Amino acid sequence: MLAAAVTWAGLLAGVTACSGGDLGEALGKPRSPAEVIRVTPEDESKGVKPEERLQVRVPGGRLEKVKVVRTQDAQEFEVPGRIADDGMSWEPRDKGPLALAATYEVDAVALDGHGRRSARHTSFRTFVPDERFIAYVAPENRSTVGTGMIVSLEFNREIEDREAVRRAIRVTSRPAVDIRPHWFGDTRVDFRPERYWKPGTKVTVDLGLRDVEAAPGVYGLQDKSFVFTVGRSQESLVDAAAHTMEVRRDGELVSTVPITAGAPKTTTYNGKMVVTEMLEVTRMNSRTVGFGGEYDIPDVPHAIRLTTSGTFLHGNYWAPDAPGKTNVSHGCVGLRDVKGGSSRTPAGWFFDRTLIGDVVEVINSNDKKVAPDNGLGGWNMEWKDWVKNG
Repeated sequence: MLAAAVTWAGLLAGVTACSGGDLGEALGKPRSPAEVIRVTPEDESKGVKPEERLQVRVPGGRLEKVKVVRTQDAQEFEVPGRIADDGMSWEPRDKGPLALAATYEVDAVALDGHGRRSARHTSFRTFVPDERFIAYVAPENRSTVGTGMIVSLEFNREIEDREAVRRAIRVTSRPAVDIRPHWFGDTRVDFRPERYWKPGTKVTVDLGLRDVEAAPGVYGLQDKSFVFTVGRSQESLVDAAAHTMEVRRDGELVSTVPITAGAPKTTTYNGKMVVTEMLEVTRMNSRTVGFGGEYDIPDVPHAIRLTTSGTFLHGNYWAPDAPGKTNVSHGCVGLRDVKGGSSRTPAGWFFDRTLIGDVVEVINSNDKKVAPDNGLGGWNMEWKDWVKNG
């Protein structure tokens, strides 16, 4: 800002030289810069609403130069604009709302009707909202994911104006495909194409949520982008009746793994589930998923989360004879493993070859299909139904 201050100090010095002395008096009584150059919003205004119009104008003469700088989050941005052909007004190129919680500084130079040069500096501060909302985005930025990844945004506040928020979110891909949103309630919106992504696809999520009003007095905070890459294709089919899991890469069967699924009274969901979390080891306590005190295992190895409600595909060392023969779990899919986990077991082998975003589909279980909003279960919804609630 020092360079800018020097520049404008020089311009002001020029103004004094040009408008003082006998010549200025001969042309009439000099007017103040505020009379020559009119700026709205007014100088030193505070709490300026975003819908107010930013404009610089002169009642006579013409504008020579206008520079507007917005300071926001300790960063400076020059506001692009143009002087009208008649030279009597300046407006920003973007006719959208003013940024919130920002300071605008306006520097303008103009000639009045008598050819005298004036310079004016003004500033104003826009409205600072008390409430903000943000979106938590999955997958992580710069991650490599499976072909079944669904872009999911969870908001920390209820969204009343879904359309305004939807317009501020842009999900694109290379190669390009049709990507559509679906709202699950007032705090979550997911995006996916009609079919699984192609391997190698680059996906960009642009959040232009800053200053978007999602509910009365609640404005967005984020203006950022997330990028992820789709890796190789891997789909796994769990047959709960046959006690097997077929693992396919790029459509080719690479292995058939013995599994144990949910017992008759605690069955596993049917349907397509997307890997959302991978843990080398974790504790599993039945009380945290709505059961009684049936189990509390402190060191479950190779745990791969499939649903928000607690369905995992994980290593099982406490029932070594069950995989491939019988279903004994409380709804999870178990693969043979050893205490502490090993890469040489079926569970370790599968864990090492899995990505967030891979699809695991369960069939022939005596249970309902997993809900589309339980984890990233959106692939269980027909495309025509998905696009209805976008």
